[in-house]
Amino acid sequence: MVESATEISEHRFDVSATAGSHFAWIRTRLALERTMMAWVRTAIILIGFGFTIVQFFNRLPALTGSEPLREPAAPFYFGLLLIGAGVAALVISGWQYRAVITYLRHGEFAVIAGTSHGPTHTPMYAITIITIFIGVFAFLTVATRAL
Repeated sequence: MVESATEISEHRFDVSATAGSHFAWIRTRLALERTMMAWVRTAIILIGFGFTIVQFFNRLPALTGSEPLREPAAPFYFGLLLIGAGVAALVISGWQYRAVITYLRHGEFAVIAGTSHGPTHTPMYAITIITIFIGVFAFLTVATRAL
C-alpha cells in the first residue's frame, strides 16, 4: 500500500530525546548562528564599501591633478547597488534564520530542544534588524545627497 505525501512528511524523522540528539540539535543551532554572523559581516562589508565608493568619488574632483570621470554617475549607482545588496542580503538571511529557528524549536524537535516556551529571538536577530536600519539609512542618505 502506498502512503500519501502528507503521511510520509508527518513521520519523516524519528525524534527521541537523548543526550546525543540534544547535542546534535545544539550543534545545528550553533551552525545556524555562525551562518547568520557570516551574512551580517558580508552585508556590513557591502554597505560600508558602497558608502565608501560614493564618498570617495564625490571628493575626487577636489583632489589636485585628477581627470574628470568618463561616467560621473557610475560610482554613485554602483555604491547604491552595493548598499542595496547588503540590505537585501540581511533581509533574506534574517527571514531564513527566523524560519529555521522556528522549525528547530517547535513540532517534533521541541522535545530535543528542551526550550519550547522560551523566547525564540537571539542577539543575532536583533543585530540583523539594527544593521538593516543602518543600511536603509545609508541608502537613503546617499540617494538624497545626489539629488
